[in-house]
Amino acid sequence: MKTARQAARQRRRGHRLMLGTTVALATAGVLAYLVMALLPDREAGAGPTAAAPVASAQVRATTATATSTPTPTGTATATGSPTPTVGVTTAAAQPSATQAPRTTSNAASSAARIQPRTTYQGVATVYEAGNGDGACLFGPSDDLMIAAMNTTDYESSKACGAYVLVRAANGASVTVRITNECPLPCAPGQLDLSEQAFAELADPKLGRISITWSLLSPSTSDTISIRYKTGSSPYWCGIQAIGHRNPVARLEVCTTTNGWRQLPRTDYNYFLSADGSGCGDAIRITDIYGERLTVNGIALRPDVVQPTRVQFAQH
Repeated sequence: MKTARQAARQRRRGHRLMLGTTVALATAGVLAYLVMALLPDREAGAGPTAAAPVASAQVRATTATATSTPTPTGTATATGSPTPTVGVTTAAAQPSATQAPRTTSNAASSAARIQPRTTYQGVATVYEAGNGDGACLFGPSDDLMIAAMNTTDYESSKACGAYVLVRAANGASVTVRITNECPLPCAPGQLDLSEQAFAELADPKLGRISITWSLLSPSTSDTISIRYKTGSSPYWCGIQAIGHRNPVARLEVCTTTNGWRQLPRTDYNYFLSADGSGCGDAIRITDIYGERLTVNGIALRPDVVQPTRVQFAQH
């Protein structure tokens, strides 16, 4: 038989077991509750968590690409943060004013060595101009405020008819018209002035002075005249413009087969049609500023000065 002490020990052991079991069960319950609380609530419809940054970034990139819309200038603009574009320029997508069609010719860029709005340095010498005729073959001149241009700047008659403002170191100035060529040893920049023109700057006895000069586009009430060279016919002709305010850069004739045809210029200031093409037909002349004038009704009459009703604009 169990003694009273043994029965008491068994009772205490039973209490400890029951208490341990209770504590264990309670702990397990707490842990289970905590685990359940920490698990995501799948029925709440929660969005993506911070565990998927790559997927989120991919969605943003795709969205930006999808919402990019090209603008009329050819660049792409996206909603949200702007992204750099490569090899796209706005200027290339829109034509500039310089690309628009123009009503004037581009002859000015290659018309001659002498250009507008440019000042040249050189020397002035003096010669006896006689009646004013010269290598440009304009004929006698009523106004002897004329000059011969050095061969380099004469440039095979491209300077013929140009008006030039000449200034001396003493402040005096004179406007002359180029009617002649000054051969070597005349140097680039040199002008050989008539005695009358030189006298406006200094005493002609000096014979040589330093000058600066530049092109002019003078005021005038005169109109341009046209002259066919002696010997011109429907089979060969030379054409000359006279009395033009600005230097002539180009002369064309209207042909029946090929339309407008540009004629080559000689060093004696006539434009030649070697085969007669366009002789006696409409004539088109262009100045160094690109202005183009069309002349109709000029008869094929050799060595006759025939006036027109047109003149280049003043610049």
